[in-house]
This record gives sequence, structure tokens and C-alpha cells, in this order.
Amino acid sequence: MATDENLCWLLSFYRTSEIGGALFFGQLARALRPSAIQRDMTRHFADEAQHARYWTECLERLHMDPLKLGQAYQDQYIAAAGMPVNLMEVLAITQVFEKRVVSQYALHSRIPDLEPEVGETLQRIMHDERWHLEWVRDALKTMEADYGGEAIRETLRRFTEADREVYRGMAEEHGDRIDQRMLAHK
Repeated sequence: MATDENLCWLLSFYRTSEIGGALFFGQLARALRPSAIQRDMTRHFADEAQHARYWTECLERLHMDPLKLGQAYQDQYIAAAGMPVNLMEVLAITQVFEKRVVSQYALHSRIPDLEPEVGETLQRIMHDERWHLEWVRDALKTMEADYGGEAIRETLRRFTEADREVYRGMAEEHGDRIDQRMLAHK
């Protein structure tokens, strides 16, 4: 079981990442021409904003104030993998990131003696996260005609490697704050 300080940091970390995702996808949805991808991107950014709200409410139910953290997890992706240069690369990095989120939230939800407020919030968010994986996977599939399946697979591989690097760095930097049972050693 986490100390209150460490739990507050971790839930604030989740919250900050959800805020970062909402801002990113909101800007992207605004820039895209009307299409199925823009529609799904709009839903995605709305979900991310809701998730940030859910984490805020969870912290409040635990009588904790959210911490202001400098960077979100995904902010480190650009340094590790480079700036995505087209919509396919944006969706590929999104797919990799969303897989990490689902994996992390699933690990967290299996911690013994999990605070009920945290468990409820994780379950509420996981439903949306699974849809995020589905819509992005389907959008990438439709892009194979333009980019080629091999190029998409290579992009996913490159971003998966970057994700592993970022995750290892995060685990090293903040491992003292995170219950070690929640670290996916991938």
C-alpha cells in the first residue's frame, strides 16, 4: 500500500498525463478537416479531459490536493522518438502510448488493498482507454493504403522502443514513489 504522499504523487501524475492528452488531441482535432478521424479524435480529447476530472475527483475523495507536476509522461516521447511528421505517426505514437496506459492502469488495479476510490476511477477510465486503442488501430489500418503496412509496423516498432526507454527512465526517476508491483518491466 502506498504512502499518502506517494499515492498523491502517482494520481497527480495520471491526472497530468490525462490533461496533456486532452490538450494535445484537442489541438489536433481542431486542426483536422472534418472526417471520421476528426470525429474520433474529438471524442478522444473529450475522454482525456474527463479522465483528468475523474482523477481530480478521486484525489478529493481521498482528501488530497492534486500536485502541479512539470511534465506529463508523454512529453518525454518527443525526445525519445522524435516529432511525429504526419497523422499516421501521430496515431502510431498514440497507439503505443494508449497501450502503456492500459497496461499501467491494469497493473495498478490489481494491487492488493487498493483504495476503493482508486479502483473505481481506474475501472471507469479503462472502458474509454480500450476504445482509444480500437479506434486508433482501425484508423491505422485504413492508412495502410497510403503509407503501406510495413511503414506503419516500423513506425509502431520505433515508438514502442521509445516508450520502453521513457518508461525505464520514469521507473528509475520515480521508482521510490511507485509501488514496485505496478512497474511493468517491458
